Amino acid sequence: QVQLVESGGGLVQPGGSLRLSCAASASIFRAYNMAWYRQGPGKQRELVAAFTKFGSTHYADSVKGRFTISRDDARNTVYLQMNNLKPEDTAVYYCNADPRTWGTESGYWGQGTQVTVSS
Repeated sequence: QVQLVESGGGLVQPGGSLRLSCAASASIFRAYNMAWYRQGPGKQRELVAAFTKFGSTHYADSVKGRFTISRDDARNTVYLQMNNLKPEDTAVYYCNADPRTWGTESGYWGQGTQVTVSS
């Protein structure tokens, strides 16, 4: 069982920045593929970014060039740096951990953190 705790959400104006953090309880954090998903109002949950255990990163087209995923295996933490935020980025952001795959919505989930982009 892996516990994930997200933090860093909040209200920000368009064009602003936020950094989300996800702390994991996994004893072998580096063996997990880590990802951020989001679910906007009235929308389905979607993959935002992933950082695999092999070191590759993947982004949704809508966030490429604006968001950056990173991980610190020594701190069991994954981050999502979000720049140039847009109102359409408003969503609950969820951290995901899976030891076998990524992008399939399997594995472990955090409770989510709300990001609201509004003037």
